[in-house]
Amino acid sequence: MKNVKTLALAATAVAATMSAPTFAADRSDLRAGDYSWMQFNAMYAVNELPRSDADDGGHDYLEMEFGGRAGIVDLYGYVDVFNLTTSSSGDKATGTDKSRMFMKFAPRFSIDAMTGWDLSAGPIQEVYFSTLFNWGGGVIGEDVNASFWGIGADVMVPWLGKTGMNLYAHYDMNRKDWNGYQFSMNWFKPVVNFDNGTFISFQGYVDYQFGGDDTWGDEFVPMSSHGGAAYFGAHWHSENYALGYGLKAYNDVYLIEDGAGIVGLESTGFAHYFTATYKF
Repeated sequence: MKNVKTLALAATAVAATMSAPTFAADRSDLRAGDYSWMQFNAMYAVNELPRSDADDGGHDYLEMEFGGRAGIVDLYGYVDVFNLTTSSSGDKATGTDKSRMFMKFAPRFSIDAMTGWDLSAGPIQEVYFSTLFNWGGGVIGEDVNASFWGIGADVMVPWLGKTGMNLYAHYDMNRKDWNGYQFSMNWFKPVVNFDNGTFISFQGYVDYQFGGDDTWGDEFVPMSSHGGAAYFGAHWHSENYALGYGLKAYNDVYLIEDGAGIVGLESTGFAHYFTATYKF
């Protein structure tokens, strides 16, 4: 029987940086540790931020996640499609100007594998040139169109185990200008194991932006110089399925100043996520 824990580690969103075993300088076959995965998540979000008072509520969405390791490339990504039920209520209601889709694409390129050097040291297992792209499904030039460029590593953290960490510089492709930095980390920690091979994991991530230019805002949506979000989830995993709940905490997320300006968007607070997953 396939190892359920291994499959789950490869098939969860927070496993974006949990790649194949650490690259060694004398490894002769770069493709020996290759793997790939894909899963579909039926999700419901409650009080997701940022939002206006009129958008208070929740929404359903379908998320296709994918990723893996191929030679020098460690990949994670997902595509979200919102409001599949075409509900007329909630924060993604039909008849509004909300974007229907969102995509995240995050390839990292192993510096160890590209150079043949073994850059592992202490808790650091592998070092990467890291990239991240966030794309909205709305009007080109108006919806989210951001890229991030930097350095990353797989780091062994006490109790959490292998944790992906990345430090990026943020480039806004709509404005064609740089604006601050982002630190990201994600983890996956099995905490309860059952006799039938299923288990419960503590999994999550942190995305924190800083050094931003708060003059990018206006009287409608003022901007902050720092902010971010953190997700803390408890998920039950089997070989083919998963069920989960996550609490997400926000603080001036996307550098939007909470409650300020004419629009008065809420960007600080908490949201709840419920997930049912089928793994391919």
